[in-house]
Amino acid sequence: MARVSERFPEFPWDTIAGAKARAAEHPGGIVDLSIGTPVDPTPEVAREALVGAADSPGYPTVFGPESLRQAAVDWLERRFEITGLSPSQVLPTVGSKELIANLPMQLGLGAGDLVVIPELAYPTYEVGARYAGCEVLAADSTIAIGPRKPALIYLNSPANPHGRILGKDHLRKVVEFARERGALLVSDECYLEFAWDDEPFSVLHPDICGGSFDGLLAVHSLSKRSNLAGYRDAFVVGDQAVVDELLAVRKHLGFMLPTPVQAAMTAALADDTHVQEQQQVYAARRADLRAALESAGFTVEHSQGALYLWATRGEPCRDTVAWLAERGILVAPGEFYGSAGAQHVRVAFTATDDRIAAAVERLTA
Repeated sequence: MARVSERFPEFPWDTIAGAKARAAEHPGGIVDLSIGTPVDPTPEVAREALVGAADSPGYPTVFGPESLRQAAVDWLERRFEITGLSPSQVLPTVGSKELIANLPMQLGLGAGDLVVIPELAYPTYEVGARYAGCEVLAADSTIAIGPRKPALIYLNSPANPHGRILGKDHLRKVVEFARERGALLVSDECYLEFAWDDEPFSVLHPDICGGSFDGLLAVHSLSKRSNLAGYRDAFVVGDQAVVDELLAVRKHLGFMLPTPVQAAMTAALADDTHVQEQQQVYAARRADLRAALESAGFTVEHSQGALYLWATRGEPCRDTVAWLAERGILVAPGEFYGSAGAQHVRVAFTATDDRIAAAVERLTA
């Protein structure tokens, strides 16, 4: 049996343990901006639904109730003008990371199949592809892919780590390219409700997909929009044939979302008020932190959406991590996400108001 270290790269966040320890030595305590984990309360509407469904002695289903899947369809139409979807095209997942990590394998991909990921990308895209034995290509343009025929292409907008938002024309061209090559296009849209300087769109929007969901999947998560990271609830939606295939495989493997979590997810998708309130909280933290970084000599690039600032001091990213750790601030080095991030750091603004204020004070002192 092959060791984990032989099958996977070192877990990225383990490599900044030294910087974390140094930041923790600060008299005012560490300000951890390295991981975008929610810290604000889970909305009451979700908690009430969870408690109401707590008496659930039987097994849940992999597909989940139609009420949950209809709530997802209604949310996509209400918030993002996506029409023509059926609840049968929605599949609940145990968080979006689980889906992405297992997707190539659950689709039957393996040796000889090419998976294309963004040049700066959430590490799990590559990890999941290599877990299945696929070849991986990091490319942001169809020219870089050349004449090859990928089996799977990932998109992420608004993007992690750098917050870039892809416009309608760009998305439309990628959809056309994927269909011409017979590739499945998977768009990770978990930050779609967090846009600051531009308007994001789903690949399932009719202006982009032409009213057809063939060859397209969109991945959505409630971890960020509803502070439900601890609940592990997400869903994938799109091409009926692909959703059917994933459902059949996941039934065999037992990927079930707990019944109380399904109830909480249904309630959260039906409520927009808590999301609007959270948007305002993040907007204020983002503005304060960005101004402080820029006053300290950083340049912030992209960052039109998502929950991060993509910042650089024009030096190797590990040097920047160390500089910030000396001030009690922990961030993620850009090289976590690809070689193109070698001089950047990702700074999350998901910490509490108190910790954001501490970071601002240290950066502007």
